[in-house]
Amino acid sequence: MMVSHDSTSDIQVDVLVIGAGPTGLGAAKRLDQFPHVSWLLVDCASQVGGLASTDVTPEGFLFDVGGHVIFSHYKYFDDCLNEALPKTSDWHTHQRVSYVWSMGLWVPYPYQNNICLLPTEEKLKCLEGLIDASLTHYPTKPKTFDEWIVRSMGTGIADVFMRPYNFKVWAIPTTKMQCSWLGERVAAPNLKQVVKNVVLNQVSESWGPNATFRFPDQGGTGGIWKAVGRTLPAEHIQLQQTVVRVDTDSKTITFAGGRVVGWNRSLISTMPVDQLVSILHPPRPDMKKACEALFFSSTHIIGIGVRGERPERIGNKCWLYFPEDNCDFYRATVFSNYSPNNVPSGESKLPTIAKAANWTASTNVCGEGAKVEHGPYWSLMFEVSASKFKSVDGRTIIYDTIKGAIATTLLSPEDEIVSTYHRRFDHGYPTPSLERDDALKVVLPELRKMDILSRGRFGSWKYEVGNQDHSFMLGVEAVDASLFGQVELTLNYPDMVNTRINDERRLEPNGTKRTEVNGLHSGDVDDAKVAEIKKNLENTRVYSHGNRTSKLGHPNAKYLEGSVD
Repeated sequence: MMVSHDSTSDIQVDVLVIGAGPTGLGAAKRLDQFPHVSWLLVDCASQVGGLASTDVTPEGFLFDVGGHVIFSHYKYFDDCLNEALPKTSDWHTHQRVSYVWSMGLWVPYPYQNNICLLPTEEKLKCLEGLIDASLTHYPTKPKTFDEWIVRSMGTGIADVFMRPYNFKVWAIPTTKMQCSWLGERVAAPNLKQVVKNVVLNQVSESWGPNATFRFPDQGGTGGIWKAVGRTLPAEHIQLQQTVVRVDTDSKTITFAGGRVVGWNRSLISTMPVDQLVSILHPPRPDMKKACEALFFSSTHIIGIGVRGERPERIGNKCWLYFPEDNCDFYRATVFSNYSPNNVPSGESKLPTIAKAANWTASTNVCGEGAKVEHGPYWSLMFEVSASKFKSVDGRTIIYDTIKGAIATTLLSPEDEIVSTYHRRFDHGYPTPSLERDDALKVVLPELRKMDILSRGRFGSWKYEVGNQDHSFMLGVEAVDASLFGQVELTLNYPDMVNTRINDERRLEPNGTKRTEVNGLHSGDVDDAKVAEIKKNLENTRVYSHGNRTSKLGHPNAKYLEGSVD
């Protein structure tokens, strides 16, 4: 690693990257293409992956630290993952099988297209709301997410599904959320198709950007990012390094142990921007004040390992949505369906902790004294949100989750639980609140003036570009912005990147390095390229029932019932 030393730092590099999650690894991957640029990637954790890591219970069950699957809008992202895990056997490809648990029924995703399965009274309420929404003209655009829901789907679907489900996801009322994050080209439910489904009592096929997705054979989602990390030179990555101070005058960061590292060209930070601002020196009260308007929810991940053959009631389901109050979780994933290696082998012998019906808030999770038996095994992973609007008792969360899983038929009272998992993330979802954009307009440009690019799920605080592929490319594009002054498409044009195949960048073949860091290369993005993309995008629009969509499918499918990432 080409580094220098000066009087204020132990190490001096051109580009310093904080955080080894997808965004930091994306930045590092791009930086590794330029041998004449010195760089360093640091993280407080003991492994790479960040919010896309995977944990393993003592019994051998794997659980991602969130609902993650791989689907992509970017060729460069695909190239990097295929380089890291190149074999066909490295991956499982799945067709999404998703449902909404509603009124004691499994309603296929997307809910709003399949109300034909609801009881008659609720079905009529939803249809009336859809008809009213389609006949009502609004002279202005909706300002809140709640207004968008009612105008797009009517009060029926709003009350039965969209409002309660989104409150469980975001832990904030939909009236306090903006709707610009949904994009300009949102297609409302197709009223004719919904009516046809009701009359014929048929369901619609699934749609959306993640109708087909990949999942790694080994190591969970975290295994992907460990593999990407192994494609980078180890001497450029330093783990278990907690940043406690960012000095903007000397362009240095200080670690908890007192060591200091400086940057010459830019600092790319992927830590939550509110936390970054809190450790700036000299302090910036104006930026701290702006960050107070950034709202987020915390996330609890709960995992349950079960002995026995996968039940017929579970089948090949992937992830499932829960809008009602008979359970605390908003989403559950049949995690053992993604890869057989997400659970211990059937030969492994494990003690039964308790049957589901016998689980109490004081159950000893060690299973001491229980009979030890072999598998097979299967597993469920649950997500619960929390905020000042929605409290969660972490002391009883496993018990509450199991009780909810029985109430929603995910668990049978007789199921033998052999492993449990719980982990809380303070920053879980970056909320697109009404105040978010004004806050970001203050904070991000001010940081940029200091040669700091705050990027990533919480670094740039834009949920609409917060999935793994987006996060990775936010890091890649931050490097190109720093080195070449290029336009950051993902940060600045979320709706654009979400409605097209982004193929401007490709990974250099066979590890080829660029020999210079000046000027644009084929496929790089400047203002002219942005104008070209916009023009081509408009030319490829197709129109259906007066609503714009993209050739890639519904541009905002992931937002209607919560993205899986």
